[in-house]
Amino acid sequence: MILAVDRARLRRELSETVVLALPVIAGQLTGVGMTFVDAMLAGHLDAHTLGAVGVGANTYALAYVCALGLMMALPPSVAQLAGANRHGEIGPLFRQALWLALAIGAALVAALYFLGPRLLGAIGVAPNLREETTAFLHAVAWGVPAVTGYFALRGVSEGVGLTRPSMYFGLFALMLLAPIGYVLMYGRLGIAPMGAAGAGAATAIVLWLQFAAMLAWLYFRPEYARLNLFAGFERPRAAPIGELLRIGVPMGFSVLMEAGLFATAALALARLGETTAASHQVALNVASIAFMIPLGLAMAITVRVGHAVGRGDASGVRYAGFVGIGLAFATQVVATSLMLSFPQTIVGFYTSDAAVTALASQLLILAGIFQFSDGVQVASNGALRGLKDTRVPMVITVLAYWAVGMPTGWWLTFEAGYGARGMWFGLIAGLSVAAVLLFVRFWLRTRHQSSQP
Repeated sequence: MILAVDRARLRRELSETVVLALPVIAGQLTGVGMTFVDAMLAGHLDAHTLGAVGVGANTYALAYVCALGLMMALPPSVAQLAGANRHGEIGPLFRQALWLALAIGAALVAALYFLGPRLLGAIGVAPNLREETTAFLHAVAWGVPAVTGYFALRGVSEGVGLTRPSMYFGLFALMLLAPIGYVLMYGRLGIAPMGAAGAGAATAIVLWLQFAAMLAWLYFRPEYARLNLFAGFERPRAAPIGELLRIGVPMGFSVLMEAGLFATAALALARLGETTAASHQVALNVASIAFMIPLGLAMAITVRVGHAVGRGDASGVRYAGFVGIGLAFATQVVATSLMLSFPQTIVGFYTSDAAVTALASQLLILAGIFQFSDGVQVASNGALRGLKDTRVPMVITVLAYWAVGMPTGWWLTFEAGYGARGMWFGLIAGLSVAAVLLFVRFWLRTRHQSSQP
C-alpha cells in the first residue's frame, strides 16, 4: 500500500488542500484567462492576427514559464521555514528573492526582444506571420520584470499559506486586460489600431499594474507584519541567492522543457499555414485553461508537503503528496468529459472561421485525452518540489518530452502525414511517460521515509 489510510486524517488533508488550492487555482485560471482574452480579441479581428498572437504568445510563454520555474524555489523554501516556525528567516530570504527576480527579468527582456524574432525564422514560421508576431514580442517583453517580481511576492505569500492574494490580483489583472486590449488592438479613444502589437502592449501594462497592487498588499496588510518583508534594504548575497538557484534552476529547466514542448509544437505547426496555427492555438488555449486546475493544486501540494517537512512529519508528507495527486486526477475527469462532449461548442467561443473550427475541434478531442497524464505529472512534480527534489524530475521531464514526445509528434506530423493531429499524439506520449515516472519517483522517495525526506 502507498500509505495506511486514516479516514479522519484523509478528510482533513483533503479539506486543507482544497482550501489552500482554490485561490491558487483561481489565480492560475485568471493568468491563462489573459491569453484567452488576447485570443478572443485577435480572433474577432481576423485569422491572421489570431495566428500572430498565438505564435507570439507561445514564444512569450517560454520566457514566462522560465521565470515561473526559477522563482518556484521560493514557496517550498518559505513553506519549510514556516513549518519549522522559523518566521524570522523569511523576510531576508524574500529580499534576496527580489534581487533574483530583477536579474531574471532583465535577462528575459533581452532574450525576448532580440532572440525571439530570430527563433521565429529558425523554426520556419510562415513569413507573413513574422512581422506581426515580432511586434507582439517587442511589446510584451517589457512586462517580464513585473512577472518575475510578482512571482516573488506571490511565492512568499503562498509559502506561508496565504493564497487568496493570488486570486485577488489574478482577477484584478484579468478585468483590466479586456478593456485595455480592446482599446489598443482595435484602435479606440484616438489611438490607432495596433493589432497584435496592441495585445502585447496591453499585457505588459496590466502586468505592471498587477505587480504594483500586490506589492502594496504585502506592504500594508497586517498578516505579513511578523515576516518583516520590507524591514530594510539588503545587498544581494551569494549564499541565499545561490541556494534559490540550486533549487530553482532544475525547476525552471523542467518547466521550460514542458513549455518548450508546447511552444515548439506551435511554432512547428505554424509552418503549415494560418489555419493550422490558429486551430492549434485555440485547442492549446483550452487545454491550458484546464491545466491551471491541477497546476494550482500542485502549488498547494508543494506548500502542504513543505510544511510537513518543516515540522518533521513523515506521514504528513505522504498524505499531502498522494491526496493532492488523487485530487488532480479527479479534476481531470471533468475537463476530459467537457472536451470530448462539446468540442465544437467550446471552439465557437474563439472563432467563427469554418476551417479553423473544424480542425480545432479535432485537436480538442486529443487534448481531452491527455488531461489525465498532464494532471498526474504536474501534481507529482509539485509534491517533489515540496521535498526540494528537483534534479531527478528535471532529467525525467527532459527524457519524456524531448526523447519521446517531440520526436514522436514531429515524425507523425511531417513524415507520416498526420498533420497537426500527429503533433498532438506526440504530446500525449510525452506527458504519459512523465506522469508515470514522476509519480513513481515520489512514491520511492517517501516509501521508507523516516522523519525527514
